[in-house]
Amino acid sequence: MNIWDFVRTKLKNSKQLVLMVVIDHSGSSPGRKGFKMAVAEDGELSGSIGGGVMEYRLVEQARKLFDAPQKPFIKRQDHHAEDTEDSSGLICSGSQVVAFYLLNETSLPLAEKLAEAENGHLDYNETGIHFCETPLQQEHKTKIQEHNWTYAEQHGYRNFLYLFGAGHVSVAVSRLFRQLGFYITVFDNRHEELTTFKNNDFAHARQIIDYKQAAGYVPEGDHVYVAIMTFAHKNDSIVLEQLLNKKIKYLGMMGSDDKVVSVFAYLESKGISKQSLEKVDAPIGLSIHSQTPDEIAVSIAAKVIQVKNG
Repeated sequence: MNIWDFVRTKLKNSKQLVLMVVIDHSGSSPGRKGFKMAVAEDGELSGSIGGGVMEYRLVEQARKLFDAPQKPFIKRQDHHAEDTEDSSGLICSGSQVVAFYLLNETSLPLAEKLAEAENGHLDYNETGIHFCETPLQQEHKTKIQEHNWTYAEQHGYRNFLYLFGAGHVSVAVSRLFRQLGFYITVFDNRHEELTTFKNNDFAHARQIIDYKQAAGYVPEGDHVYVAIMTFAHKNDSIVLEQLLNKKIKYLGMMGSDDKVVSVFAYLESKGISKQSLEKVDAPIGLSIHSQTPDEIAVSIAAKVIQVKNG
């Protein structure tokens, strides 16, 4: 359950909540811009703004709002060991700014919309939280002045994973990347009755395609990731050749060392340069001696996270 589903459920049950949002951070702050935590009137919590004693103190402050409501406000939390009012008590250097919003039944329409929306952006300021259906050109945007602030963030799916091949590894990868918040699309060229294709409920979209048309199904962008894991060398070559010139964040191909050498040699024989092939993560994922589909999925996820955050 994401945090907006949690908020919607509590509001439907006539429970107030306090939503805390990290709208800015610096240094080694454990809470990063965009981290959220909801504190419900019945004691339940959802999300995190960094954890530890710092989070505990802010949760306690949030709970006081149920008895003494306030308009939206922000609090700066400095991270050092000194025992001061604005110190978290943590020894890491840095700081974070947290916005507090008391939500009640008047917030239910917003929560309903956000729980269902797949894209758009949220604006947070001293007047409240506002949703706009147009996406941001960047993931976050912050402006903090003495008596007012604005923080905008992309809402919905920020990262998109395209999987070519619908076998057992594809299912494991879909399951893990769904937990990581990616929008997942799976392609295969085999009959749609293929069990691992038909039963992959973790993917948001599934489609039987002609691999010779693969390029047309993958958009360009800095939030686009592709993993090739078809059932045959020939199919891998067909898909990879089309995607080499795509401007995407990540392109990986699953296979043994021998398979990778074979596919690359074939593409070089067709005039593809070694320089073009060097950008392909193959064999795919971090080298952690993965054996099972779930282990392979972990290695792929680790590499993609490394690329995404690097």
